[in-house]
Amino acid sequence: MANTYNQKLNIFWFRRDLRLEDNRALDNALAEGLPLLPLFIFDTNITGELPDDDPRISFIHSILSEIDKELRKYGSSLLIRKGDPEKTWKELVVSYDINTVFINRDYEPYAVARDKKIEKILSEKRIPLHSFRDQVIFEENDIVKSDSKPYTVFTPYKNKWMQNFRQAARETAARKTEDKNLYKHNPVFPSLKEIGFRESHVNVRTFDLSVIKEYDKYRDYPSADRTSYLSAHLRFGTVSIRNITRLAFEQNQTFLGELIWREFFMQILYHYPHVVTENFRRSYDDIRWRNDEEEFRRWCNGETGYPMVDAGMRQLNETGYMHNRVRMITAGFLCKHLLIDWRWGEAYFARKLLDYELSSNNGNWQWAAGTGCDAAPYFRVFNPDLQQKKFDPEKEYIRKWVDKYDTTSYPGPMVEHEIARQRAIEVYKAGIRNKSF
Repeated sequence: MANTYNQKLNIFWFRRDLRLEDNRALDNALAEGLPLLPLFIFDTNITGELPDDDPRISFIHSILSEIDKELRKYGSSLLIRKGDPEKTWKELVVSYDINTVFINRDYEPYAVARDKKIEKILSEKRIPLHSFRDQVIFEENDIVKSDSKPYTVFTPYKNKWMQNFRQAARETAARKTEDKNLYKHNPVFPSLKEIGFRESHVNVRTFDLSVIKEYDKYRDYPSADRTSYLSAHLRFGTVSIRNITRLAFEQNQTFLGELIWREFFMQILYHYPHVVTENFRRSYDDIRWRNDEEEFRRWCNGETGYPMVDAGMRQLNETGYMHNRVRMITAGFLCKHLLIDWRWGEAYFARKLLDYELSSNNGNWQWAAGTGCDAAPYFRVFNPDLQQKKFDPEKEYIRKWVDKYDTTSYPGPMVEHEIARQRAIEVYKAGIRNKSF
């Protein structure tokens, strides 16, 4: 089949980098001189597993719509496709006279495997694929120990990260979108309905950078609602990690530490891909989880009788968010108090969280369960009531999300803390092969 469009062009493929400013691959593509065709593919290998009103799809669609409007100022537009990426690219290399394809690297196992397949399709047509570092400050092999092995403990990783960050040269300024370098075309931007989805009633919050300065003062108090809401925007790349990191470096080291945790878990996932479905610490493989389905249902619905846990789960179910301190409390409760496999909770969060990112979600769940790298020790079992007294003393957060908290209809605790704590310690101790952990 002959090319439908005979003009030689480059393609930039949007993925987890949904912005026009300070976008590494896009900037380099625009500098190449040839007309640039911006592309986004709704990957059915991912979207096929989502409900038709998934809020993340609504968010992506709205961001793409804004990008499309900006591109139309230059007589260009986004090319939107829906389908399996391999099949889509096999069609694109036939339909267009492609010189080079530009992408920003993605590090999750599915994305790595997908990109290798796409690279093979392109290479068969002698089309180079140029990839760039964009969603992280340092990639998986940039911050390693002196023997070139990856770090599995956070603090030395953070120290090396900070040392390298201070020594790094200032990033070059972002280029402006150039009119002459965009491919001139005018396809109709598809509606949500046309790509098989409908508008969600749950929205991704606009991020707030003003909270970064005092992040360390308010980070543990959910009722204050003084979080940045940046996580979903970092997940989909609507903001530049370089800009956010520079701001955090200048304003708040605690916030910067959270960004470093994100990259720590990314490199753990890359170097130890078994963590997606297995314990990082294989010595924990013999833990005998109770996995009671009814207790799991009550946890999911926020009906445990522990107000701090229930408030967190109800916030998650209603908004797609959960405060970071409360995530730790709810996760610890599921794994330690109920002895339910962390993989059950990790999968539930993956379905519900607007900011779901495999590496961070997996890393934090394994931390809470004690099975992960640099994890909380198995004998540390947080008391949800003490956590509430410390971080929500006036019960403002609880009353916001648990509407019947002060009534007799609110259930009593489904398990008594001290009994659950002792049970967890005994089960973990019996199940851990290497007792040095």
